[in-house]
Amino acid sequence: MKALREGPSGYPAPVCFISRPFAPFAVPGFSGQNPRFIPALEPQPFPGHNGGLGPGAPVSSQPFTEVRFLAGQVGETVRLRGWVRNARTSKTRFIELRDGSGFVQCVVGAAEADPESYELAGKLTQEAAITVTGLVQQHPKTGQPELLVKSLELIGGSQDFPITPKEHGTEFLMENRHLWLRSRRQWAILRIRHTLVKGIRDFFDSDGFTLLDAPILTPSACEGTSTLFGTEYFHEGMAFLSQSGQLYQEPGIAAFGKTYCFGPTFRAEKSKTRRHLTEFWMVEPEVAFAHLDDVMILGERMTKFLIQRVLEGRQEELKILERDQAPLETALNTTFDRMTYTEAVDKLKTLGSDIQWGEDFGNDDETILMNATDRPLWVHRFPKAFKAFYMEPDPLDARLALGADLLAPEGYGEVIGGGERASDLQYLLDQIKHHELNRADYEWYLDVRKYGSVPHAGFGMGLERAVAWICKLPHVRETIPYPRMMGTLRP
Repeated sequence: MKALREGPSGYPAPVCFISRPFAPFAVPGFSGQNPRFIPALEPQPFPGHNGGLGPGAPVSSQPFTEVRFLAGQVGETVRLRGWVRNARTSKTRFIELRDGSGFVQCVVGAAEADPESYELAGKLTQEAAITVTGLVQQHPKTGQPELLVKSLELIGGSQDFPITPKEHGTEFLMENRHLWLRSRRQWAILRIRHTLVKGIRDFFDSDGFTLLDAPILTPSACEGTSTLFGTEYFHEGMAFLSQSGQLYQEPGIAAFGKTYCFGPTFRAEKSKTRRHLTEFWMVEPEVAFAHLDDVMILGERMTKFLIQRVLEGRQEELKILERDQAPLETALNTTFDRMTYTEAVDKLKTLGSDIQWGEDFGNDDETILMNATDRPLWVHRFPKAFKAFYMEPDPLDARLALGADLLAPEGYGEVIGGGERASDLQYLLDQIKHHELNRADYEWYLDVRKYGSVPHAGFGMGLERAVAWICKLPHVRETIPYPRMMGTLRP
């Protein structure tokens, strides 16, 4: 045994501990009798729907089926486990079961179910956890799969679940967000969010981008010093929660050409609007040798890719949300409009806004503008007075910056903001001084302009705003599992 557990020079050799029942198999070079310690082996296939470890393989050794597979198992007897979303008691009991992958109606009849299961079905309460065994059949009217129950077992009881089918106020639901996640509506929203997250990564991976993770703790501001969350950082002074990963993408393009980061960002904005969170997720690509027009092309391609993913893969969820899909189809199949900031101001004035040239758009301005169109709109070339210090100036008008915002239709407003970055070192130094920033905090960033500076551009897309638009939600708080807003920190 000692020889097995010690390698050359007396150091322990790699071993793996077998915790499940041992089945004899041949191990090259192993002749010991104790099966609990064996040399490290390649992972063994675990039997599943596809006979291996890939998609569809079970997460436990028990033969349970997920609701999402039932349409292909009509006529078969299966076992399910999940939570009771709703239960109706009459001569025949009806249980709506949720297992995370979907919802299914379970029919419990006195003739088909055993007596104990039939009696238990009449006592089940909302959110009780159960196991059911039954025959998969098609509902005679809807054609959807349902389960004719033979037996059921209570796993975990549930008493007085606070979120009932009646109407609840927003404050109550936010206080119980950890339970509100179980609702059919939140299930649909967050599955669409999941699809967007995966779609974002797939899009940039297939387009040759390299993921370059940006730090959460930073020494300096990216989007203005008035919206920073700060904390003492040992003897280094103040550190701040990142407003954006963009500054850290720009050095990466000299190494990888095209990079992106995707993670949480933080803005201490004292805004109580339907569009604002203090913590949100943002995807930020950056491209070397790119200009303003390239940003708009890339942003449009990505947006259409994501819309297509949702339309193709989340029909059930869109129907639960009662989302009219026509506006999404329009966005997918038409070229996005473009309008300069100056043109947009003129347009807003004709629509009743009192905005003046030189002012940034407010939420109301974006809503007015985007209620007047049926497709996304790029607004570009803004006054540089209210844009970030790193924006490239317009060579045709020194008052303007080469920035662009993508506004979503149906009144949703900005979902993408980006533009061309300043590539001239002296211009950046002047901008840092003009914005009264501490140059020492940006020396590393300035190095990018000292060694092979090139034109480059990028953008940031707020994930939650994209989810809100695609799902047509009235407030951004439903787009993230645990929203953080001004006045909201729990749960």
